[in-house]
Amino acid sequence: MLFSSVIFLFFFLPIVLTFYFLPSKDWRNGFFLAASLAFYAFTEGAFVLVLLGSIAGNYLFGLWLEYARSGLACPDGAKRARPQARGMLASRRIALASGICFNLGLLCIFKYTNFLIANLNAVLTDGGGAVVSLGTLYAPVGISFFTFHAISYLVDVSRNDAPVLKNPFLLAVYMAAFPKILAGPITLYRNAAGELASRIVTGDAFLYGIERFITGLAKKILIANPLSGIADAAFGVQGANIDMPSAWVGIICYTLQIYFDFSGYSDMAIGLGRMFGFTFPENFNYPYISESVREFWQRWHISLSTWFRDYLYIPLGGNRRAPARVYANLIVVFLLCGLWHGASWNFVVWGCWYGLFLSLERTGFGKLLRSVGRPVRHLYLLMVVIVGWVFFRADSLSHAVAYLGAMFDPREAAGSARHFALVYNNELFALFPLAVALCLPLSAYVRNLCFSSRRGQDESRGDLPRYASAAYAALLGFFFLLSCMCLAGGTHKAFIYFKF
Repeated sequence: MLFSSVIFLFFFLPIVLTFYFLPSKDWRNGFFLAASLAFYAFTEGAFVLVLLGSIAGNYLFGLWLEYARSGLACPDGAKRARPQARGMLASRRIALASGICFNLGLLCIFKYTNFLIANLNAVLTDGGGAVVSLGTLYAPVGISFFTFHAISYLVDVSRNDAPVLKNPFLLAVYMAAFPKILAGPITLYRNAAGELASRIVTGDAFLYGIERFITGLAKKILIANPLSGIADAAFGVQGANIDMPSAWVGIICYTLQIYFDFSGYSDMAIGLGRMFGFTFPENFNYPYISESVREFWQRWHISLSTWFRDYLYIPLGGNRRAPARVYANLIVVFLLCGLWHGASWNFVVWGCWYGLFLSLERTGFGKLLRSVGRPVRHLYLLMVVIVGWVFFRADSLSHAVAYLGAMFDPREAAGSARHFALVYNNELFALFPLAVALCLPLSAYVRNLCFSSRRGQDESRGDLPRYASAAYAALLGFFFLLSCMCLAGGTHKAFIYFKF
């Protein structure tokens, strides 16, 4: 079930909101959990059992961690015997390691088995051996996200950053909440623990949730979906049979498409969370205005970057090690970040690509970059990101290399019958300037202008903020109506990050 579908917008969401806000508050959490499981079962069918199995396993590992942690504490300030304390500490480490292995094992079985077998068969075929055949294993949508939520729960409990959940239904709410289960944002358990048992939804928070949801819906339906047609046409050409202008138009449209697609989903998830009393973390902060790769990853998929920083990069030593070790840590983290996105060599290259540039920016290259003008830094960042998106979007490494050849070597497509008309349509000229403008923080400025009177920031402008607020609300209503009209007359397109 897509957020941007008729069945969600006009059936599922209104029904869930109606029953959630009935007078009795005692059963809200239970109803929200039931709705979340129904949402996932409608989307993934029997794979809801995988989710339930993950919840049950992590609940037991959490209890094991709590037992080991409580065993380290003694009443009345007494000191526990050293051998016993060591045993409990070892038990906590074993519990944490076992829980992480359980979650990563579940992820690897469903997401990486096909990739591993394909590469094993390639080796066996070259050596004249028999191939291994297990059939195609399907990865449940959202498994990467609820697995990372589960690991966050176990690590935060182990570190004593948040309490263990004795009630398994609360852990299920954390892991299975329907606004974020399919594609995030990844909410660290220590930040979400306080909202699981009881939440308060204020009128302002609910209205803000509606605003964010409509904003995300418009991003997806009105911008990302039309751009996807242009990008798909360009990347649908196999080999180097595409001319340079078409290749550049295709990858620029994909660069815009993936931003509006994923940030649109994040806006919708954050908005839905606010409607039900959850405060999910921001996931995007205008990443394409960045002037370095490091800044880009502070603005792009922020919740994933935070997860990798807190649970992998810092435990590996972070910035506290020798420079060579820091560079190695960065490459390892982004190699795994690439693999998290997909079981493909394309994603391995994509992750290493960013790890390489993040390492370079910590060397003398970083000082050189800071010495040049802002336009040069911005152009550098965009080139790194655009080239990276080629590996992200292409079907294979050979396809990515051929596409890059068409982008940078006009001789690659010499004699090709594919011309600019391949990717051109009338929507391009209307969408492109709008999409580029919305990549800038102009919308944030407009929103602050419209709602500044509510916060008492600028009373000197008289009725301007009030009129601006009314105009802004009318604009949101227009975008919602237009999005619904497009949904009624077009085909559904899944969010890009659903496959991760």
